[in-house]
Amino acid sequence: MALFSIVLLAVALDYVLGEPDNNYHPLAAFGRWATSVERRLLKPEQSPTRQKLAGVCALALALLPCAAALPILLLPDQWQTLFGIALLYFCIAPRSLQQHAEAVRVALAAGDLELARCRVGYMVSRDTAGLDQAAVRRAAIESVLENGADAVFAPIFWFVIAGPFGALLYRCCNILDAMWGYRNRRYRYFGWAAARLDDVLNWAPARLTAFSYALLGRTVPALRAWREQAGWLESPNAGPVMVAGGAALNLQLGGPAVYHGQLKPKPWFGGEQLPENGDIARASGLVYRTLCLWLLLIAMGGGFA
Repeated sequence: MALFSIVLLAVALDYVLGEPDNNYHPLAAFGRWATSVERRLLKPEQSPTRQKLAGVCALALALLPCAAALPILLLPDQWQTLFGIALLYFCIAPRSLQQHAEAVRVALAAGDLELARCRVGYMVSRDTAGLDQAAVRRAAIESVLENGADAVFAPIFWFVIAGPFGALLYRCCNILDAMWGYRNRRYRYFGWAAARLDDVLNWAPARLTAFSYALLGRTVPALRAWREQAGWLESPNAGPVMVAGGAALNLQLGGPAVYHGQLKPKPWFGGEQLPENGDIARASGLVYRTLCLWLLLIAMGGGFA
């Protein structure tokens, strides 16, 4: 089956079925496996060098299950196709991302700030208990834009480049970065290897996502913001994505935020307008328009062959 058809069917499955329950999601099982690896190898009392070495070993051990995808290459083409559709479906989550964002928007529209804080807490790693309505909107929009790259476009990119194994390896690395990639006392050294590998794997797809956001929005301001503001953010990959996406929508994002009890002076970035409730849906719409663009490009690039 053509590459385009496989990607399209995986996207269609996601749109119709949404994300599977965590009890049945293979990536949730991978997260539990990674937690067990962490319990065995992370020793906070060790020196930074030993923690880094333990982190490298933990990364290698945690990614071992990805090798289970390799024998699929020996199966008949029909089975490889079915496996590819199923695996990509599990690796992407545009529908889930939209649903989480919509839940935040609905809570804000109903005037239930406490519920909105709770729901946006499922999307972001920052502390949400003290967020006002404007901060909740910004957090939701930033998460939609960033996770559009991490949970939609990067897996598709690596599927196109390296097939099911590429998508699976990327997604598992991304999960490990989300678990261990914090620059706090516990993970600063242990999570170094996972964070750096995720940076490498995300470099190209993040920039393609940023360019796609710019192309489908306010193109010139988005490209200008990317050039001028991306370096203000800590992440080398989330920076271009969120800056370009915010400027494409002409929304001012960022600002100081609390992470793990500590206030971080995040810069303001993106566009000029203060986000409203409806802009959360606009951000989700940008992700879906970008998804349509990528499907079109895959088809034009030989995906029908």
